[in-house]
Amino acid sequence: MSDSIARLHKAVLAARSGDPAASRTARLLQSGRAKMAKKLAEEAVEVVIDAMHGHNDAVVRESADLIYNLVVLWVAAGVRPQDVWDEMTRREQLMGIAEKLPKGQKLQIAPPARRKVVALESRRVRNQR
Repeated sequence: MSDSIARLHKAVLAARSGDPAASRTARLLQSGRAKMAKKLAEEAVEVVIDAMHGHNDAVVRESADLIYNLVVLWVAAGVRPQDVWDEMTRREQLMGIAEKLPKGQKLQIAPPARRKVVALESRRVRNQR
């Protein structure tokens, strides 16, 4: 599976410099991250809907679309598949293969530092009025 995603990643990287008139991938990459994120979300919703209705063949097709759009967004964000595999390995070493720790268990590592929240200038001006 990871080999397929690695090949897809390479193909998307190659399409970055392609002609948007001839390449759907080049066109998507040039559309901006917001458009790419919207396409990813649309595909995720389609997978969910098809799964809820028990349309397994459609889940397979839409999942392939979802993975394609995820990889396109990775390329735009500068994320390599290996970055994701490394994170999955890190999580597995911390918690096992489970997605999340069971409720009530504490993680033995420090939580990531929180980002500082700052108000945007436009909001400060609006709030002062």
